[in-house]
This record gives sequence, C-alpha cells and structure tokens, in this order.
Amino acid sequence: MRKVPELSLSQFTDGDRAARAAFSEALSAGLREYGFVILTDHNVALPLLERAYALAGEVFALPEAEKRRYAGGLRGYTPFGIEHAKGNPTPDLKEFWQIGHDPEPGRAPSPFSAPNVWPERPADFQTVFQDLFAALNETGCLLLEALAPTLGLAEDYFEPLVRRGDSVLRVLHYPPIGKDADPGAVRAAAHEDINLLTILVAARGAGLELLDRDGAWLPVRTEVNALIVDSGDMMARLTNNVIPATTHRVVNSEQSQTSRYSMPFFMHPTPETSLAALASCIGAGASHAPISAGDFLAERLKEIGLKA
Repeated sequence: MRKVPELSLSQFTDGDRAARAAFSEALSAGLREYGFVILTDHNVALPLLERAYALAGEVFALPEAEKRRYAGGLRGYTPFGIEHAKGNPTPDLKEFWQIGHDPEPGRAPSPFSAPNVWPERPADFQTVFQDLFAALNETGCLLLEALAPTLGLAEDYFEPLVRRGDSVLRVLHYPPIGKDADPGAVRAAAHEDINLLTILVAARGAGLELLDRDGAWLPVRTEVNALIVDSGDMMARLTNNVIPATTHRVVNSEQSQTSRYSMPFFMHPTPETSLAALASCIGAGASHAPISAGDFLAERLKEIGLKA
C-alpha cells in the first residue's frame, strides 16, 4: 500500500549542506508524488500542541450564544454549517476559530486581515494560540526555504512574500454527527486548499484522506504530535502544476460519534504577490492566467461561503 512519505525537519535545520539538500529533494518529491508529506522532529513544542488541543475542547464547549458573540468575519468564530467546499452547496459539518497575524503599527492592513478576536475564556487561549501561530509560521518559512532551490529559486525567495502574509491558523471542531444530519454532508467535503502550503497539526480523530494520483482515496495516518504538510492551489499556479494541489477530505468515519479537533495553518503570501508561473516551471506555456494572491483569495473565499 502506498504511504505518505515521512520526513524529519531536523535534517534541514540541523544537517550539513548535503543533508539539507537531501531534505529539499525529498520534500519536493513528496509534494509532487502525493501532495502531502508528514513532518517529524519539527520545531513546534509538544506541550504547546497538547495545551492547544485542550483549549480547543474548552472553547468549542462554550454555549452557542457565547461563541456567536465572536462571529462575523475572517477572524474569530465561524459557526457550524457556514463553510462548504467549492462547487458543493452542502455545508461541511464543522465550526472553527480563525487567527492571523496581529496588526503591525504603522503598516496598512491587508484586505484579508483584521484584528484577532479572542474569547474571554479560556483565560490563556490568546497566549497559547499566538505562540502556536508563530511556531507554525516559522515552520512554513523553513519549508519554503527548503523547497525554493528545487524550483530554481534562491533559498530566501519566499521569505519576504510569506513572513507577514495573509496566513491563517484555523482551530477546527467537527462535532459528533447526529441522526438528524444531512445524509449528503461530511465533515469536510473533497477540496483543494487555497494557499501555498498547509501545515496541519495531526488531528485528534480519524478521517483525513487524500486523492492519490491513481484516483483512489488514501488515508493519511500519523502519530498525534507530527505535522502533516500539503500543497495548495496557489503553489500549483506558481509552479505551473509541477507541484499540484491535491484533493483531500475528512470523511465520516467510525469515530464520527465523537468530536474531532484539527488545527490547519494555511500559509499565504501577501495579497500583492503574483501567482504567475515561475520561469523554471513554465515549460511549453503557463496553464493559468496570471493573478495576484489577493484576487485569487477573494474569488475562492466567495466560492466557499466565507465572503459575500
């Protein structure tokens, strides 16, 4: 059976030049072949992950009326039944909380950013998720640094584009599926991510599957403290599909009678970043018309029900 490749991030962060080059090639190969890799020996502290999952359980257990006080935009709470996959009008069976970069004084805000929205309780929710956002943002910068040479780019090519990009940490809750649920609904319908890379803290609960290159659904399983990385539509456009966006879903598994929690970090560049195909990937011609990351994000947010 095919299995998503597992890579050690420490090979890149602590290795010599040969080890770093080997990691870069393995990362590129994994994303090209599967669209996914599993990352171990990463830089996100395990106690931070454990505390974040505990707080996710607490915040989504708050009364519905209290949660909805923090709803209404691209930051804070998004209630159950709002988001749907592109082209699928049936809402996914999930609710979530979104966190972005804190605004920088004196810097014009992105049209996709807003001040973060923090609940009054749990008391340390803000501190923990600010720390987790920063750690995952650093991980994403490292991965793009490793990937850049395989695309004919300098290692630091992506750094100014993503360090303060429109990245979002989404804290997801898939509630137990009741008997009255829409029989056509799933926890997350088949979709591709919008962004460059997604870094997913391995979920508490089964159900994640990717659509393999042979057209079969392949379960993505790993240890609870590993990170799962996948490539999104922006990466596909930028690389002219050399690194494709891979379709994935969260199915209603045997564990669907219990809550499932997940924490994807969606790595976005700044809105003015061009997604035109890189010269090293253009080949016989670009497969997509040039577009900025901001315009592409706006289109996709409308298509999934998060923007009017």
